[in-house]
Amino acid sequence: MSQAPGTTLDAAARYHETGWYAADFSLDHRSVSALRSRITALGEQRRPEVVQEKEGGATRAIHGCHAWDDLCAALVGLPELVGLAMSLLGGPVYTYQFKVNFKQPYEGAAWPWHQDYAFWQEEDGMPRPDAVNIAIALDHAHEGNGPLTVIPGSHRLGLLDLPASDTRTGDWRDHVSSDLAYTVSPDRAARLSAELGTELLVGPAGTVHAFHPSIVHSSTDNLSPDRRALLLITYNAVTNAPAAPARPDFLVSRDIAPVTPGADARLTLRQVR
Repeated sequence: MSQAPGTTLDAAARYHETGWYAADFSLDHRSVSALRSRITALGEQRRPEVVQEKEGGATRAIHGCHAWDDLCAALVGLPELVGLAMSLLGGPVYTYQFKVNFKQPYEGAAWPWHQDYAFWQEEDGMPRPDAVNIAIALDHAHEGNGPLTVIPGSHRLGLLDLPASDTRTGDWRDHVSSDLAYTVSPDRAARLSAELGTELLVGPAGTVHAFHPSIVHSSTDNLSPDRRALLLITYNAVTNAPAAPARPDFLVSRDIAPVTPGADARLTLRQVR
């Protein structure tokens, strides 16, 4: 089993117990600045991979830009990120998804309570939740600008509140808007929060978190003057690739070749604890 520098088997055990993990490394200021500039420019493009808010037209998300931007592609292969994913999943990984979720100042809309694996199982046919989301803050994430909130341990409950009948619409936009196709009911989320507690994934720009595909999570509206951009790389176990995904390639990569780790002079990680 490969391990990221500083990532112990105890850390992997904590991840599997709680469903999330705060990495002991972060991107340095220079690297964050380079990525922020690149991502901001990409978000101004008009193409299917760039999604706008339902109200106002502000950029809400960019999908799959590692396939058409060299800096994003380099980020995917950073040895520390690949090593972390491999240590948490126990073997070779490939890039299943790459996206950046924006919460523009005063405009960024909430994401309701949900589980990512609901989409990946129901829409893509992913066999098991043997994947991991690596979240990198491109802006300072704080309580006021809509950070991710997770319910620790909820990933061990399986998928919750799946519709009784097939809800697939054939329109991938139903999976990236504030009106998500698969959600966990507010009542259930409230009960789970009372029983298990919640954690805010906050920290300065460059902070790295990992979270499980089945963990129940959400985020609030951005009511602050501070943008919140969160870059998410989903690494999937090579043995867990969907057989015949139908959604666009920028949501579900068809390239299941294991990621080859490689350093890049433009991107540097530093130890934080």
